[in-house]
Amino acid sequence: MPVYRSENGTFYVQCFYRDGRGTKRHKTKRGFPTELEALLWEKDFRSSHLGTMDMAFKDFVEVYATEIKPRIREHTWMTKEYIIADKITPFFGNMRMSEIKPVDIVRWQNELIEHRNKDGEPYSPTYLRTINNQLSAIFNHAERYYDLPQNPVSKTTRMGSSKGGEMVFWTKDEYLRFSEAVMDKPLSFHAFELLYWTGIREGELLALTPADFDLETAELSVTKSYQRLRGVDTITDPKTPKSIRKISIPRFLNEEMRDFLEMRDDLDPHDRIFAVTKNFLSHEMKRGCEASGVKRIRIHDLRHSHVSLLINMGFTAFAIAERVGHESIDITYRYAHLFPTKQVEMANALDNLREG
Repeated sequence: MPVYRSENGTFYVQCFYRDGRGTKRHKTKRGFPTELEALLWEKDFRSSHLGTMDMAFKDFVEVYATEIKPRIREHTWMTKEYIIADKITPFFGNMRMSEIKPVDIVRWQNELIEHRNKDGEPYSPTYLRTINNQLSAIFNHAERYYDLPQNPVSKTTRMGSSKGGEMVFWTKDEYLRFSEAVMDKPLSFHAFELLYWTGIREGELLALTPADFDLETAELSVTKSYQRLRGVDTITDPKTPKSIRKISIPRFLNEEMRDFLEMRDDLDPHDRIFAVTKNFLSHEMKRGCEASGVKRIRIHDLRHSHVSLLINMGFTAFAIAERVGHESIDITYRYAHLFPTKQVEMANALDNLREG
């Protein structure tokens, strides 16, 4: 914002800035008797109108991205980037950071809570909480490093829930009824076979290539994950470092995959075997449930089903965690209700110890 001298000997300041909606504005202030007074006014105007917190939200997101992206895993950032672009910026993008109030947060939350997809389904409580936390993280960054007086999200009730709904899973018999119903489509059948009998995540399944299978040793290497972000197929690192693992697969599944891959002679070693979307698998899940009469569960619940199967077979939390790419404490905590007999065994052992 340069200072100019008028023909009558006074000074004036001319500047450009963006208002709270991101619209470009022009400001001229005239009549300063000295250049120093004009410069002092310019300084005050800059601090009150042109500070970082007076930029549009979408512009601050660029600042946030520049400073956060190098510090986190690429996979994590891509998820954050999608949530910001799709669920947050469309509402707040042109609003000035310093003028976003708690009531704006509430209105945004209400829009997301009321959202329904084409099947009439709302966002899950855990997804709503994830979105809410991401917006809060942006404002926390502004508060911590750019002197935003207060994070407006902190004054509202957090939407969603950090806990998912009741854990639902299939027994072996339910899965076998379902798998028979989708056997007419080999791609669907083999996808669900891998999900149920190995416990891999949906994104891990969709990233698999023929090269990931060692059919001689009956092992599956999990080293990557699939997402579709902004309409683009994207292969990323797995969810956590623990997720990179080798899984021994049962002989029957190894032979099923051998036969399936021999049929798929169109695939090169590093082509995706299941070149479909998550929506496709959800549709096939619905089709199979309707045809078999088993209760409807989510794709991710097949992972729960695998864990519950292994618990019932007597495997330890540590062994199960290694197989599914979790920490053993996570298995113990999340599936504690499936270990009821262990509590009885502990009590009986203590009884025997005391009486002995």
